[in-house]
Amino acid sequence: MIEVKQIWSKKDKKKFFKFLIDLYKGNPYIVPNLYTDEFAEFDPAINDAFRFCECKMFLAYKDGKLAGRIAGIWHKGANEKFGYKQLRFTRFDVIDDFEVTKALFAELIKWAKEIGMEEIIGPMSFSDLNEEGMLIEGFDKDSTYIEIYNHPYYVEHMKRLGAYKVVDWNCMRITVPETHDPRFERIANAIIKKNGYEILNVKKLMYRHKKKLAGYIMQCLDVLDEAYAPLYGTSPLNEKQKSREMRTIFQILIPELAVVVLKDDKVVAYGFMMPSINEVLRKGKGSVFPRGIIPYIYAMTHVRVADMMSIGVTKEHANRGAAAIIINESLKGLLKLGVKYLETGPMLEHNTHIQNLWKSFDREIIKRRRCWGIKVDEYNPE
Repeated sequence: MIEVKQIWSKKDKKKFFKFLIDLYKGNPYIVPNLYTDEFAEFDPAINDAFRFCECKMFLAYKDGKLAGRIAGIWHKGANEKFGYKQLRFTRFDVIDDFEVTKALFAELIKWAKEIGMEEIIGPMSFSDLNEEGMLIEGFDKDSTYIEIYNHPYYVEHMKRLGAYKVVDWNCMRITVPETHDPRFERIANAIIKKNGYEILNVKKLMYRHKKKLAGYIMQCLDVLDEAYAPLYGTSPLNEKQKSREMRTIFQILIPELAVVVLKDDKVVAYGFMMPSINEVLRKGKGSVFPRGIIPYIYAMTHVRVADMMSIGVTKEHANRGAAAIIINESLKGLLKLGVKYLETGPMLEHNTHIQNLWKSFDREIIKRRRCWGIKVDEYNPE
């Protein structure tokens, strides 16, 4: 017998978040979310996306035992921006039982019909800053802090639901070269001189003027908002969302992995990387303290793999070579720290501009992720 319950209480939300850790116990590739992050993401008092979103969370039980979870997001902001009538799904996890999957999605179909939505898409969360896309290739590769991991059988479940591809994202692994190519430095310096750019001294501000650095990071998030606006599924970020993201950046900020380009003291381009904190989250099992604190200190001081968070350039400066400065300065930082590999986050398959930034390096696509779609009126699973 399968029963699906909509949840509201803190106690049930903890079950919702813990289910991921229990389901993937012993899996060497999963990177669990932090409980604090997850509670904050689904708390209207903290996540300001709730001003233009509604959310429902569900747990599925089979024979009285927890067997699956899913959340639906009615993102009115994104729907208005793109002219869609979509309901998003996120945090979908399930045992290998298609009947449980059907029962979970039946609740979203019901809700979608009630509010006049025409399509269910996902996995997509509240904003482009969150995890998105279901893993369809690369099940034997490490996930990252900003990615979703899932079992291969999820893909078969989606196909049996009648789901179709909406868009895919690629994730690359870039091998950091052993030496810095002087051509990158010459090109970057020429661009800086031609356009009057300046590279922000992140390290100096981090230790002497954190408040001022916070202001520049907020400007970086303005650039992100502008640069990513045309991409699929994005919606504008308000100041409260940006402030929350800024605080997250500070928690994992290493000066050598942050590049900010200025013009007349205004941010025109940026690139943020972070040390891989996979082992921190695995050891912590949902929290950094106390089990993850030693791995956290080690990860921040012995960076061998770095994760690319995001790169952004304003429209005005997109064709002036600012991205080349980001690549050059990033490479210098990676070499200084002794980083061996850089892993990108999910990049839209048709966003060749961002993928071509790495064409001069030894790179390979190691993971693919998919946003699925289901037509509400045509829903007829096996």
